[in-house]
Amino acid sequence: MRRTVVITLLLTLLSPSNAQAAPIDALAALNNLEVKGRAPKTGYARSQFPHWSDPDRNGCDARNDTLKRDLTNITYKVGTRDCKVIAGQLLDPFSGKVITFSTTKVVIDIDHVVALSNAWQTGAAYFDKNKRTQIANDPLNLLAVDSKLNRQKGDGDAATWLPPSKAFRCEYVARQVAVKAKYGLWVTQPEKVAIYKILSTCVGQKLPA
Repeated sequence: MRRTVVITLLLTLLSPSNAQAAPIDALAALNNLEVKGRAPKTGYARSQFPHWSDPDRNGCDARNDTLKRDLTNITYKVGTRDCKVIAGQLLDPFSGKVITFSTTKVVIDIDHVVALSNAWQTGAAYFDKNKRTQIANDPLNLLAVDSKLNRQKGDGDAATWLPPSKAFRCEYVARQVAVKAKYGLWVTQPEKVAIYKILSTCVGQKLPA
């Protein structure tokens, strides 16, 4: 019952209508996540998480919305109503380096902060298609990042992979906690220990809005 109340509160505070609400402490949110072992990967496929859709119905898919949010000096494909990003620059959060992006030099991926297979093994296997579509396209769970580092991460959680840029690690794990809280996913014990260790170095870190 307590966990249900906590998740309901987190969902309420993370909703757009409560954007001005007081930020939630990341450590407190972590301690309210359920801790369980990782479920089998049986039945998992990326196709179980339809993307890239247009959840906010602004005419642009979630991938291009993420590029528009995270890149600067953007160039759009002519005739796409400033929607399809074909070039720009990214201050990569994973490495701290500036990366130049173009459609002929694809060096940027859109990372699912909580990897889809990790989500599958920590509760999303029980989601319906609509909810899996939501987590796969939710801006909270998406970041434009260096493609090499994203592929290095794979489906790792905080216990097995962290961004090389130590300055970004607190924000990174706080975002993972926010996604897991929003969608009612659990953490494994090693994952919780790893996240706790990072957040203990930045006491007061809040969940992203």
